[in-house]
Amino acid sequence: MSADATEPRQGGGVTTDDGDNHAVARDAGKEPLGMTEGIRVSGWRTQRLFDEGFIAGVRAEIAPGPVGLAALVMVGVVLDRSTPESFAAFERAVLELKEVLDCNLVAWDFRYLLKIRVKDMADFNKLHGSKLIALRGVRQSRTFFVVKNVKDNARLPL
Repeated sequence: MSADATEPRQGGGVTTDDGDNHAVARDAGKEPLGMTEGIRVSGWRTQRLFDEGFIAGVRAEIAPGPVGLAALVMVGVVLDRSTPESFAAFERAVLELKEVLDCNLVAWDFRYLLKIRVKDMADFNKLHGSKLIALRGVRQSRTFFVVKNVKDNARLPL
């Protein structure tokens, strides 16, 4: 491996020499040393891909089961009003919910589709009762528990 391939990109990097793998998982914006081990890409080429917007970030794919987030739930949300203000208020509020992995505005019977990871159904029930239906502007929600995840977070078809 070339010397520049082991240097962290601008802004630093995260090492796992101290055994802190959680730091790697948390720090999606930094390139951990050794993550590209065996791949012949120099640091300046990787940095150029970041600079030109081809790479938005780097993160580890964490298996949800071992970290206590085995249940995948999709929730369709209907708002009480369809105004730019109500959309903006909902979007700001949902950004604060760490359990929500994805939030998409959709053209359907509901306005937003949320992808949520929780421990189990009881955990989701607590989240739903205390946070989801309490979000400003939420009139109704439709919950879909995922029985089998066939394809998740697929790579872009490049």
